[in-house]
Amino acid sequence: MAARCELTGKGKQFGHNVSFSLRRTNRVFKPNLQKKTFEVDGQKVTMVLCTQAIRTLKKKKIIA
Repeated sequence: MAARCELTGKGKQFGHNVSFSLRRTNRVFKPNLQKKTFEVDGQKVTMVLCTQAIRTLKKKKIIA
C-alpha cells in the first residue's frame, strides 16, 4: 500500500531525528492511512484515506 491518501494526495514527509547531542539522522513521517468503504450512487467504493480526510467527510455528512 502506497503511503498516499487517494483523496487529498497527502503523502510521506522527510525530516530528522535529533538526538540529545543534536546529531541528525534521517526519518520519515507517514500519514495515518485507513481503508474506508462507503456508498456512492448505490455502489460500494473502497478508498485509502488519511484520518484527516475521513474526519472532514464525516463533518460534511458525506460518509456516516
